[in-house]
Amino acid sequence: MPTDTKDRILEVAARLFAEQGYHATGVAGILRDGGVKSGSLYHFFSSKEDLLVAVMQRHLELLQPRILARAVTESQTSDPLDHVFSLLSIYRRSLVVSGTSLGCPVGSLALEVGSTIPRVRTLIEQYFDAWVAQVRTWLDEAGSRLPSALDRDALAHLVLAVAQGGIIQARAAESVDPYDTCVAQLRSTFELLVARTRFEHDDPRDALVGEPIHVEETGRSGAPDQFEWRAW
Repeated sequence: MPTDTKDRILEVAARLFAEQGYHATGVAGILRDGGVKSGSLYHFFSSKEDLLVAVMQRHLELLQPRILARAVTESQTSDPLDHVFSLLSIYRRSLVVSGTSLGCPVGSLALEVGSTIPRVRTLIEQYFDAWVAQVRTWLDEAGSRLPSALDRDALAHLVLAVAQGGIIQARAAESVDPYDTCVAQLRSTFELLVARTRFEHDDPRDALVGEPIHVEETGRSGAPDQFEWRAW
């Protein structure tokens, strides 16, 4: 069977799992939306759980080219700290375009099946580990702009917690405002850390007016970019 059939099944399944959840998505719905017969699906996947594992593997494979690399290309500057907030802006756009019905499919799956399907839990852990590792790399690249005693690994995990927690709150409230509030507080934390470093190494008076970290405007003006679930 042509590989495009398998790709189509994976794309449809990933979309439906994100929109409806894993348990609420039936095989019949995947077949209907994918325009394939059951024989085609079971030729590639022996069960719905195997299909879920394949979907998670694809999310992991696409993390670097579709999300992390995109955060760099869409960043307003070459500043690695800007890349962190550019990454958070990608998730904000997904919330806006979907009317807060979609956020991070991996985060949703982690809540729904992460504790019950070991194979999926392992892939989810690998996904978040790769996510945090990239943020940690950007923090390391910031060098002396951040305090030398700062636990950068812990800060990278905080960024992940802000993203995932903000998404959950936004979806629950059916508003992007909670996500914006979380990101704004994280931005303030980063600016305070940068100011603290300047205070330690330069004239303390300079630290009172630090250069802000340039990030995408989170206001509601302007149309958001077209959203594709595959870019999460």
